[in-house]
Amino acid sequence: MPSPGKTASIGSARQLIEPTAQALKSAKTRSRLIDATIRCLVKFSYADTTTPKVAEEAGLSRGAMLHHFENGRQLMQATLVELHRKRLRAFRRAAGTLDHDARTLLHAYWDQLLRPNFIAFQELANASRTDKELAAVLEPVRREFDERWHELAIELFPEWADDLAAFKIALALTQNTLEGMALNRVTHGIDEETISLVLDHLEKVILDLRPDRRS
Repeated sequence: MPSPGKTASIGSARQLIEPTAQALKSAKTRSRLIDATIRCLVKFSYADTTTPKVAEEAGLSRGAMLHHFENGRQLMQATLVELHRKRLRAFRRAAGTLDHDARTLLHAYWDQLLRPNFIAFQELANASRTDKELAAVLEPVRREFDERWHELAIELFPEWADDLAAFKIALALTQNTLEGMALNRVTHGIDEETISLVLDHLEKVILDLRPDRRS
């Protein structure tokens, strides 16, 4: 039979382990709910994404969902932050597998814009136009995304470091042109042939901006 001191030690160890296991379980459930929210935003739009639909999509009871998020607003805010993180991770993975050139920057970013995460993000971004609380979450998230994307792009494409002004223009052209095309693609406002032509032309424009091509 273990001594009282040893029993106390075992009990203390369990207290340290159990909260950690519970925290991991809670984090997995939160992630499951956020992923379900993303799917609902894509399938139903922001206006028609409700907490019962998210709970059903996640395979959880509404009560279980409310244990992690008190209301739909908290869930949408957490989803917005997670979408931001997913976009950065996806861009790093995609760009890290390709040669470092202008085409990499364009096509790695374009590939991410074809994924459901972009549609979900835009649903939340559009809703923030009239939802001030959502807008208050979106603004710092967007600012951080732009900063992190710029830092990551410099890390992946160091040849631009000699002219950061030109690099800022290249990033702005890439982001605004591609995101605009992605939105038009969702609404069938642009065809695949035109997209390909724009990507090819934009690649040439960015190459002309690159410092080593101008020297």
